[in-house]
Amino acid sequence: MKKFDKERVLLAVAGPVIALVAAMVLTSVVLVASGKSPIEPYSLMFEQATFSDIQVLIINEAGMYYLAALAVAIGFRMNLFNIGVDGQYRLAAMVTAVVGAHVSLPAGLQIPLLILVAMLTGAFWSGIAGILKTTRGVSEVVSTIMLNAIATSVIGYLTLDDNFGVPVGNNQTTGVMHSSGWFPGIDMGASGEIYGFVVVAVLAGVLYWLILNRTRFGFDLRATGASQSAAAASGVNAKRMVLTAMLISGGVAGLAGMPILLGDVHTYSLSFPTGLGFTGITIALLGRNSPVGIAFAALLIAFLAKASPALDYKGYDKEIAVIMQGLIVIAVVVSYEAVRRWGLRRQQQRVGEELAAAARAAGDSNNGNNDSVKEVAAR
Repeated sequence: MKKFDKERVLLAVAGPVIALVAAMVLTSVVLVASGKSPIEPYSLMFEQATFSDIQVLIINEAGMYYLAALAVAIGFRMNLFNIGVDGQYRLAAMVTAVVGAHVSLPAGLQIPLLILVAMLTGAFWSGIAGILKTTRGVSEVVSTIMLNAIATSVIGYLTLDDNFGVPVGNNQTTGVMHSSGWFPGIDMGASGEIYGFVVVAVLAGVLYWLILNRTRFGFDLRATGASQSAAAASGVNAKRMVLTAMLISGGVAGLAGMPILLGDVHTYSLSFPTGLGFTGITIALLGRNSPVGIAFAALLIAFLAKASPALDYKGYDKEIAVIMQGLIVIAVVVSYEAVRRWGLRRQQQRVGEELAAAARAAGDSNNGNNDSVKEVAAR
């Protein structure tokens, strides 16, 4: 491997590694300050990860995290901060659950229909922010935050008894979806069932990589994210790319709730998972918007979420995992900036070395020419 390739790999790996180490050290400091062991919580969580049922839970959770993080990463690639993934996937899940409860088709048609409904709902909700940005210059950060709040209110309204709500005990649901829309899972025996939609998440990651790195659209998207003015100068419609990126980001976000909706609960209710969008931001940052990096980050955060409840039984607060997640976010920002500056210095140093080498080569060439001239004159 060339020296340049080694340095590029080092730059890609250094940020996440530094962030994880820093987060663990800072979490250990918090544990020591509270009079607890700084080592035992980690050993307890790693022990939980050896149990097959916990492994199934981690994989299922990671599938949802992965889709949410992909949605965020698409925005990041365009230099857009889509904070609205949380509202987009919850609204998409609710609308999909309503359609699944009121429409009954054969499984070969029902499941694609529900996936399409989820993607269109997410894209519609993110498209509002995209239109506001491209036509009125409204920051997507502000608009998506407000749309999250609006989505919560819309969900609350649509799940009223007078609309699509179906009360079940103290819970408010949208009714059980028809079984033709249930996505088949992977039976792991006594350990549980892996959501079949995890396979769709993997395929989404492959498609994400192919489109970004092997298509003209992906190049235009990355170029526009790097510099809209430069992209416009090369013939790319920057505003259209911004809107398209927001629509795609929302469409992928709409899928984030599908693993559990189609593979487990089969209804939308007050107990439906929340916060996936904000966790997706952490995962996209930690994974550096790479599909492989995001996969490892999703597994890590899912591990923290599913292994931490065991801490309660040993007198530790399970919120330790939440503290670590927060510290990871802070450490990611700091470490990536440190790595970026180090990489910039190395690049400047490398350019200086190449210029010095070129100057030496030119000097040697001139000396050789002068020697030749002297030899001719002597003859």
